[in-house]
Amino acid sequence: MIYFAHRGASSLAVQNTLPAFEKARSLGAQYYELDVHLTADGQLAVHHDYSLKDTAGVDVQIGSLTSAELKKIPLKNTFGGEPVFVPLLEEVLPVVAPDLTLLNIELKNDDNRYPGVEKVLLECLQKFPPLSAKILFSSFDYDTLARLRALDKNARIGQLTRTFDVLQAVNLQAESVHISYTRVSPQLVACCHQNQLNVYCYTVNECAQAQQLAVLGVDGIFTDCIQLFR
Repeated sequence: MIYFAHRGASSLAVQNTLPAFEKARSLGAQYYELDVHLTADGQLAVHHDYSLKDTAGVDVQIGSLTSAELKKIPLKNTFGGEPVFVPLLEEVLPVVAPDLTLLNIELKNDDNRYPGVEKVLLECLQKFPPLSAKILFSSFDYDTLARLRALDKNARIGQLTRTFDVLQAVNLQAESVHISYTRVSPQLVACCHQNQLNVYCYTVNECAQAQQLAVLGVDGIFTDCIQLFR
Protein backbone atom coordinates (compact mmCIF):
# COMPACT_ATOMS: atom_id res chain seq x y z
CA MET A 1 0.00 0.00 0.00
CA ILE A 2 1.11 3.55 -0.78
CA TYR A 3 1.22 6.11 2.04
CA PHE A 4 0.95 9.76 0.98
CA ALA A 5 2.17 12.37 3.46
CA HIS A 6 -1.03 14.44 3.41
CA ARG A 7 -0.02 18.12 3.31
CA GLY A 8 3.35 16.93 4.60
CA ALA A 9 3.76 15.53 8.11
CA SER A 10 0.73 17.55 9.12
CA SER A 11 0.26 16.01 12.56
CA LEU A 12 3.77 17.14 13.49
CA ALA A 13 4.04 20.56 11.82
CA VAL A 14 1.75 23.18 10.31
CA GLN A 15 0.14 21.56 7.28
CA ASN A 16 1.28 22.52 3.78
CA THR A 17 4.32 24.42 5.06
CA LEU A 18 8.01 23.88 4.42
CA PRO A 19 8.56 22.44 7.94
CA ALA A 20 5.76 19.92 7.32
CA PHE A 21 7.36 18.69 4.11
CA GLU A 22 10.85 18.74 5.60
CA LYS A 23 9.61 16.65 8.53
CA ALA A 24 7.91 14.16 6.23
CA ARG A 25 11.08 13.80 4.20
CA SER A 26 13.14 13.24 7.37
CA LEU A 27 10.74 10.44 8.27
CA GLY A 28 11.39 8.73 4.95
CA ALA A 29 8.33 9.79 2.99
CA GLN A 30 8.44 9.10 -0.73
CA TYR A 31 4.83 9.98 -1.54
CA TYR A 32 3.38 13.43 -0.81
CA GLU A 33 0.16 15.38 -1.28
CA LEU A 34 -0.33 19.15 -1.36
CA ASP A 35 -2.82 21.77 -2.55
CA VAL A 36 -2.23 24.75 -4.83
CA HIS A 37 -3.94 28.10 -5.43
CA LEU A 38 -3.13 30.92 -7.82
CA THR A 39 -2.08 34.23 -6.27
CA ALA A 40 -2.93 37.67 -7.64
CA ASP A 41 0.49 37.86 -9.29
CA GLY A 42 0.24 34.44 -10.94
CA GLN A 43 2.26 32.37 -8.47
CA LEU A 44 1.25 28.94 -7.15
CA ALA A 45 0.69 29.00 -3.39
CA VAL A 46 0.58 25.80 -1.34
CA HIS A 47 -2.40 25.97 1.01
CA HIS A 48 -5.60 24.03 1.56
CA ASP A 49 -8.35 26.63 2.11
CA TYR A 50 -9.23 29.42 -0.29
CA SER A 51 -9.11 31.82 2.67
CA LEU A 52 -6.57 32.48 5.44
CA LYS A 53 -9.36 32.93 8.00
CA ASP A 54 -8.91 29.60 9.77
CA THR A 55 -5.18 29.12 9.22
CA ALA A 56 -3.96 32.66 9.92
CA GLY A 57 -6.91 34.45 11.53
CA VAL A 58 -7.08 36.86 8.60
CA ASP A 59 -10.27 36.83 6.54
CA VAL A 60 -8.73 37.27 3.11
CA GLN A 61 -8.74 35.15 -0.03
CA ILE A 62 -5.41 33.78 -1.26
CA GLY A 63 -6.34 34.71 -4.81
CA SER A 64 -6.57 38.37 -3.85
CA LEU A 65 -3.01 38.50 -2.49
CA THR A 66 0.35 38.67 -4.20
CA SER A 67 3.02 36.18 -3.22
CA ALA A 68 4.89 38.97 -1.44
CA GLU A 69 1.80 39.87 0.58
CA LEU A 70 1.35 36.22 1.55
CA LYS A 71 4.85 36.19 3.02
CA LYS A 72 3.83 38.90 5.48
CA ILE A 73 1.01 36.87 7.07
CA PRO A 74 2.19 34.24 9.55
CA LEU A 75 0.09 31.11 9.94
CA LYS A 76 -1.17 29.88 13.28
CA ASN A 77 1.46 27.56 14.72
CA THR A 78 0.44 25.35 17.61
CA PHE A 79 3.69 23.42 17.26
CA GLY A 80 5.88 26.31 18.38
CA GLY A 81 9.16 27.46 16.88
CA GLU A 82 9.78 30.03 14.19
CA PRO A 83 6.89 31.74 12.36
CA VAL A 84 5.67 29.84 9.30
CA PHE A 85 4.10 31.17 6.13
CA VAL A 86 2.29 29.91 3.04
CA PRO A 87 5.02 28.63 0.72
CA LEU A 88 5.11 28.70 -3.05
CA LEU A 89 5.14 25.45 -4.99
CA GLU A 90 8.57 26.36 -6.33
CA GLU A 91 9.83 26.37 -2.74
CA VAL A 92 8.28 23.04 -1.83
CA LEU A 93 9.41 21.04 -4.86
CA PRO A 94 13.15 21.05 -3.98
CA VAL A 95 12.27 19.86 -0.47
CA VAL A 96 10.34 16.78 -1.60
CA ALA A 97 12.42 16.01 -4.70
CA PRO A 98 15.06 13.77 -3.06
CA ASP A 99 13.83 10.15 -3.07
CA LEU A 100 10.46 11.29 -4.44
CA THR A 101 8.33 8.56 -5.97
CA LEU A 102 5.07 10.46 -6.44
CA LEU A 103 3.71 13.91 -5.60
CA ASN A 104 -0.04 14.42 -5.75
CA ILE A 105 -0.82 18.07 -6.51
CA GLU A 106 -4.45 18.95 -5.87
CA LEU A 107 -5.65 21.97 -7.83
CA LYS A 108 -8.07 24.08 -5.81
CA ASN A 109 -10.19 25.47 -8.60
CA ASP A 110 -13.90 25.03 -7.89
CA ASP A 111 -16.00 26.64 -10.63
CA ASN A 112 -12.80 27.74 -12.40
CA ARG A 113 -11.98 30.25 -9.68
CA TYR A 114 -8.46 30.57 -11.06
CA PRO A 115 -8.77 30.74 -14.87
CA GLY A 116 -5.63 29.42 -16.51
CA VAL A 117 -4.22 27.77 -13.38
CA GLU A 118 -3.70 24.50 -15.27
CA LYS A 119 -1.33 26.16 -17.76
CA VAL A 120 0.50 28.02 -15.00
CA LEU A 121 1.03 24.78 -13.10
CA LEU A 122 2.35 22.88 -16.12
CA GLU A 123 4.73 25.74 -16.94
CA CYS A 124 5.97 25.82 -13.35
CA LEU A 125 6.73 22.12 -13.42
CA GLN A 126 8.74 22.52 -16.63
CA LYS A 127 11.36 24.19 -14.44
CA PHE A 128 11.82 20.86 -12.64
CA PRO A 129 12.16 18.34 -15.49
CA PRO A 130 13.30 15.40 -13.32
CA LEU A 131 9.95 15.57 -11.50
CA SER A 132 7.69 15.64 -14.55
CA ALA A 133 6.90 11.91 -14.49
CA LYS A 134 6.42 11.92 -10.72
CA ILE A 135 3.48 14.33 -10.54
CA LEU A 136 -0.10 13.15 -10.11
CA PHE A 137 -2.71 15.87 -10.64
CA SER A 138 -6.07 15.80 -8.88
CA SER A 139 -8.99 18.14 -8.27
CA PHE A 140 -12.59 17.99 -7.10
CA ASP A 141 -13.40 20.09 -10.17
CA TYR A 142 -13.86 17.74 -13.12
CA ASP A 143 -13.54 20.50 -15.73
CA THR A 144 -10.17 21.50 -14.30
CA LEU A 145 -8.86 17.99 -14.90
CA ALA A 146 -10.40 17.91 -18.38
CA ARG A 147 -8.59 21.14 -19.28
CA LEU A 148 -5.37 19.74 -17.85
CA ARG A 149 -5.75 16.61 -19.98
CA ALA A 150 -6.31 18.76 -23.08
CA LEU A 151 -3.10 20.67 -22.34
CA ASP A 152 -0.98 17.61 -21.63
CA LYS A 153 -1.88 14.22 -23.06
CA ASN A 154 0.79 12.59 -20.86
CA ALA A 155 -0.33 14.13 -17.57
CA ARG A 156 -0.92 11.67 -14.75
CA ILE A 157 -4.40 12.31 -13.37
CA GLY A 158 -6.22 11.11 -10.28
CA GLN A 159 -9.92 11.85 -10.11
CA LEU A 160 -10.72 13.31 -6.70
CA THR A 161 -14.40 12.73 -6.08
CA ARG A 162 -17.16 12.60 -3.52
CA THR A 163 -19.54 10.74 -5.84
CA PHE A 164 -17.83 7.93 -7.70
CA ASP A 165 -18.46 7.71 -11.44
CA VAL A 166 -16.10 5.34 -13.20
CA LEU A 167 -16.99 6.78 -16.61
CA GLN A 168 -15.65 10.18 -15.61
CA ALA A 169 -12.35 8.65 -14.53
CA VAL A 170 -12.11 6.65 -17.74
CA ASN A 171 -12.91 9.71 -19.86
CA LEU A 172 -10.11 11.60 -18.13
CA GLN A 173 -7.72 8.71 -18.82
CA ALA A 174 -7.07 8.81 -15.09
CA GLU A 175 -4.79 6.35 -13.35
CA SER A 176 -6.46 6.58 -9.95
CA VAL A 177 -9.60 7.51 -8.05
CA HIS A 178 -9.24 9.46 -4.79
CA ILE A 179 -12.16 9.09 -2.42
CA SER A 180 -13.01 9.21 1.28
CA TYR A 181 -12.38 5.96 3.10
CA THR A 182 -15.96 6.18 4.35
CA ARG A 183 -17.25 5.67 0.79
CA VAL A 184 -15.12 2.67 -0.14
CA SER A 185 -16.74 -0.68 -0.79
CA PRO A 186 -15.55 -3.98 -2.29
CA GLN A 187 -17.69 -3.19 -5.34
CA LEU A 188 -16.06 0.22 -5.85
CA VAL A 189 -12.57 -1.23 -5.56
CA ALA A 190 -13.41 -4.04 -7.96
CA CYS A 191 -14.90 -1.61 -10.48
CA CYS A 192 -11.80 0.59 -10.34
CA HIS A 193 -9.39 -2.30 -10.71
CA GLN A 194 -11.37 -3.69 -13.64
CA ASN A 195 -10.76 -0.32 -15.33
CA GLN A 196 -7.05 -0.19 -14.40
CA LEU A 197 -7.66 2.50 -11.77
CA ASN A 198 -5.87 2.59 -8.43
CA VAL A 199 -7.92 3.51 -5.37
CA TYR A 200 -6.43 6.04 -2.93
CA CYS A 201 -8.39 6.95 0.22
CA TYR A 202 -8.32 10.06 2.38
CA THR A 203 -7.71 10.78 5.25
CA VAL A 204 -6.55 7.75 7.23
CA ASN A 205 -4.68 8.26 10.50
CA GLU A 206 -4.99 4.89 12.22
CA CYS A 207 -3.06 1.73 11.39
CA ALA A 208 -6.04 -0.55 12.03
CA GLN A 209 -8.12 1.48 9.60
CA ALA A 210 -5.39 1.28 6.98
CA GLN A 211 -5.21 -2.50 7.43
CA GLN A 212 -8.95 -2.83 6.89
CA LEU A 213 -8.67 -0.81 3.67
CA ALA A 214 -5.78 -2.98 2.52
CA VAL A 215 -7.97 -6.05 2.97
CA LEU A 216 -10.54 -4.39 0.70
CA GLY A 217 -7.84 -3.97 -1.94
CA VAL A 218 -7.28 -0.22 -1.58
CA ASP A 219 -3.97 0.75 -3.18
CA GLY A 220 -3.00 3.70 -1.00
CA ILE A 221 -4.02 6.20 1.64
CA PHE A 222 -3.47 9.85 2.43
CA THR A 223 -2.40 10.29 6.04
CA ASP A 224 -1.62 13.17 8.37
CA CYS A 225 0.45 10.74 10.45
CA ILE A 226 3.11 9.59 8.04
CA GLN A 227 5.27 8.65 11.04
CA LEU A 228 2.93 5.72 11.74
CA PHE A 229 3.49 4.22 8.32
CA ARG A 230 7.20 4.82 7.76
